[in-house]
Order: sequence, then C-alpha cells, then structure tokens
Amino acid sequence: MAGPVLVPIADLDAFIATRASLHTLAEHVLAPARHRVTGRIGLRATEGGFGTPPFGDAPDAVRVVGTDLVIDHGTNERVVPITTVGAAAAAVGITPGAPAGVYTPSTPLEPARALTVDPAAAEALARWYSFGAAALETLRSEADARDAPSEIQLWPEHFDLGFDVGDEARGARGTFGASPGDSYHPEPYLYAQPWADVPDNAYWNEAAFRGAGCLYADLITASDALSAGLAFLRRGREILSSGAA
Repeated sequence: MAGPVLVPIADLDAFIATRASLHTLAEHVLAPARHRVTGRIGLRATEGGFGTPPFGDAPDAVRVVGTDLVIDHGTNERVVPITTVGAAAAAVGITPGAPAGVYTPSTPLEPARALTVDPAAAEALARWYSFGAAALETLRSEADARDAPSEIQLWPEHFDLGFDVGDEARGARGTFGASPGDSYHPEPYLYAQPWADVPDNAYWNEAAFRGAGCLYADLITASDALSAGLAFLRRGREILSSGAA
C-alpha cells in the first residue's frame, strides 16, 4: 500500500527540541489565531508540516512548513522564518498565548525565547503527520454512522493527530491517533485508547497509558509502513467492536 514515506530520525535530541518548539507554536500562535476568529482550536496535518484549516472570510490560514511559518490571506502568501513565539505572533497579527479557559498549554509562554527548529527533524515530523493522517483517514473511512467518527484533528495541547470512533453505549468507543512522541516514547507512535474499561488482552500493550501503541521503530522497519500501521489500528477497532477486548 503506497503512502507517505517515513525517514529515520538521525538526531533524536534535535528531533525532541524541534518537536517542543513547534508544539509551542501550535499552542501559543496557530491555535489562538484560529480560535480568535472561529472559537475552534483544532489543527490539521498540512503539506510539509501542520497548520490551521482555512478560516475567516479571506480565508486565512497559518501553517508550519519546514523551518518557516507560512501565513495565507486569500491568495496572498507570506513566508517568515521561525525564530521566536513573539515574532511568529506578530507576523500573524495576534497576541501570543493559549486562549484563556480553552485548554491548559503543555509548553511555557516565553515570547522572546529562541525556538530550535532543525530542518531534518522538521522534515521527519512533517512526514509523520502526513503518514498519521493517511492511516487515520483510512480507518475513519471504514466506520459507519453508528460508529459516529469524529473529525481528525491535531490538538494543540497534545500535539497529536486523533479522532474518536465506535459505539459508546456498547463500550466500543475509542480514540485512535498518531503521537509525535512524548516523555514516555521519545519517537512518534500510533495509539489506540479505549474509552471504557476492557479485559486484559495482549493487544493493550502500553504501560504509559491505558491502551496500545505501535512504535516508530517498528513502523519504519516494516516492508510497508502504512499497511503495518493500519493493521495495528484496525486490530484495535476489531477488538473494541467485537466486544472481545
């Protein structure tokens, strides 16, 4: 199955630093820019990185592409290098900071602190979001109306792509997502999290959270990473849907 190509993460420290810097932008610039106009905070995987969906009348959009911030206003596009949260917010035309009372940011608001964005790490992260979006969109397309699949979103406070699906009344609903990595797993991973308590099953292999994870190392060494990722996600759906959890 053809799909986005994952690349090895050559410098894990640079990847972690880049992820933290871009997470900061997501929480304190991109999501607030959308929220100010629409009252919504969800972001998306976009070509070359991530960003807001179009919003406003022009429409507008704010995207991270590699080491740059891209600001769209109608047919006009402005590209500025990523330096600090303060500079990014000024370029977008907002005051930096997560919208009050909407989510608790995971990253500190330090407008003048230099952001570290390594080109190779940014490329690896962009490819991961593209990969995750492809896998999750396929999984979502397989759901029916009873499963009530939610929209796939990149949540700024978590910085992962995810959506919810399944019959909650039967205890079959879960969240399926693509994390860029965290304190438990420094590299990206796919995950499945049941909403209800489930019996023991070898599939639920995570010690860090209630659920299952499929690690980057296992995906990148697979002969077909997208097929391997989908097999993992589909197995979680199958277990929850069958009640055989």
